[in-house]
Amino acid sequence: MFGWLVENPWILWLVLFLGLAAVETLTLDLMFLMLSVGALAALIATFVTGSFFLQGLAFCVVALMMVLLVRPIALRHLRAATGDQRSNIERLIGEPALALETVTSSSGTVKIGGDTWSARTLDGISVPAGARLAVARIEGATAVVEPAAESPDSNADHL
Repeated sequence: MFGWLVENPWILWLVLFLGLAAVETLTLDLMFLMLSVGALAALIATFVTGSFFLQGLAFCVVALMMVLLVRPIALRHLRAATGDQRSNIERLIGEPALALETVTSSSGTVKIGGDTWSARTLDGISVPAGARLAVARIEGATAVVEPAAESPDSNADHL
């Protein structure tokens, strides 16, 4: 079997390329992707040269260049693109809410962006049903709300 692998080194590089790409899908830190590109370069080198040394050299040089030059730039772009975006619960903070029933410091129900949430007030006050509120924070499955600042361009109407 070893003799067959020596005669067909492209299979080794193909398996390495696919294996490293698969590991990258689990880690998502771009390191294994860069190594995978190096294995792809070695795979291409098998069709150009029969020298395993040159294939290994292609792998090392391309992988090193990818790690040193491409990965830092790619990580910087990824972090910059997601830095200002809020997701999941964070996006609800500051959103308008409508009290569906009286909201107290221990219970209540509000509508936030079309979804119904259990709620309580931030500073222990009682807010009647129909009042406009703002989400101060989320604690588990409960929205902690406070009275909304009234403004003429309030987007609470789309609740």
